Parts: sequence; structure tokens; C-alpha cells
Amino acid sequence: MNKKKYFKRIYNNIDKYGFNTTSLLEEKGFTPFGYSTGIYKNFKIPELFISGLLPRLNGDLIHYYVEKYKFKEVPINEKIEGLSDRFPVYFIELDNNNLTEYTLTSIKYYKNAPYKYLQLIFPDLNGYFPFEKEYNYDQEILGDISKLKRD
Repeated sequence: MNKKKYFKRIYNNIDKYGFNTTSLLEEKGFTPFGYSTGIYKNFKIPELFISGLLPRLNGDLIHYYVEKYKFKEVPINEKIEGLSDRFPVYFIELDNNNLTEYTLTSIKYYKNAPYKYLQLIFPDLNGYFPFEKEYNYDQEILGDISKLKRD
């Protein structure tokens, strides 16, 4: 698909649903990730970045995030139960400068307009989060997890 068709599809999704989800698949030596574009503009909450999950789950989590928090305050650094029925999550703030190699669609969409990103932090398959020594999963953390409120 050429760039023009690609961005036309993205903008159509944003017009129709209020946001688009972009996901990149895992490759050898590369952690998969996904992110939203359009949420900040249309729902007044930060865009969402997710590292280490597959595209379908990224899309589901971004959809649940929009439905739960649109036009509301999003809790930062707090354990969130019930975003999905799979596992609890945290949201951490990100500096857009840390995302320039990841969120190219958002960079093009927002151009010089302000926007913000959060990263969704999830546990490994045994329920451990990245701040716990037992944690064992391929999730690239792009923000500061030292402020997470722990149980």
C-alpha cells in the first residue's frame, strides 16, 4: 500500500471512529508495539502506546481505554483493575521525544499541534509487573515506572 492510500485509510478511521490504531508485529530482535492516533484531539485524553502485545490485543485495550476514559481524567501511576478482563494495568506518562521512532502516524497527523501520550504497562504471564524482580516479559518501557503506586 502506498503512503497516500495508507494515510487516507488512517484519516478515514479517525473520522469514523475518533481514532486509529497502528500496530507493528514482532520480528526477531524487535518488540511489537501499537499506538493510537486521534484520541487526544477527539476525546481529550492522551494517546496510548503499548509495547509487547499483539495487534488484536493492542486494539482491544485502546478501545477499552477510550470507552472508559474519554472526556475524563485518566489515573496515572495507579493500578487499574477492570480495563479488560485479562489483567490489571498502569498508565505512565511519556515524553513525545521518546516516541519519535514509534509513533510516525501521530507525528504526521498532529504536525505542530500539541498532543500527549501514555504508555500502558501490563504484567507478565505470572502477574508480575516490570518493577518486580520476578518480572519476565518483553515489554519495552519508555517512561518512568519508579512512580507507580504498588500494592
